[in-house]
Amino acid sequence: MEILSISTHQRVAMIDITHDVKRIVQASDIQNGIVTVFVPHTTCGITINEHADPDVKRDILFQLEKIAPYEKGYHHYEKNADSHIKTSLIGSSETILLEDGNVILGTWQGIFLCDFDGPRVRKVYVKILGDAA
Repeated sequence: MEILSISTHQRVAMIDITHDVKRIVQASDIQNGIVTVFVPHTTCGITINEHADPDVKRDILFQLEKIAPYEKGYHHYEKNADSHIKTSLIGSSETILLEDGNVILGTWQGIFLCDFDGPRVRKVYVKILGDAA
């Protein structure tokens, strides 16, 4: 298992970590199996979506803000209840197929760390299970 340390610079951001995950996979001896990408945070998630057009990230974050707006009378004392709600909607992990030493993603797909309570340093766990070369 590898652990990435990702620094975010805004309160809400989607950071493309596809290259980092692919680098970890290529450095491993695993050729076929699965890759799990997981964050151990309650205000940060992992998702797979389009990474070619930056407007997609903006649109996702825009809609999540409409669903769970910042500081709108929540009871949570840390004033980040919206971050917890957004993380529950996005989820804390993704599982990706691995074949012939490559992650299987669609042409436009990327893997994103979604921080909803930054800026912070976030941990991302990447675990590869499968058959070695």
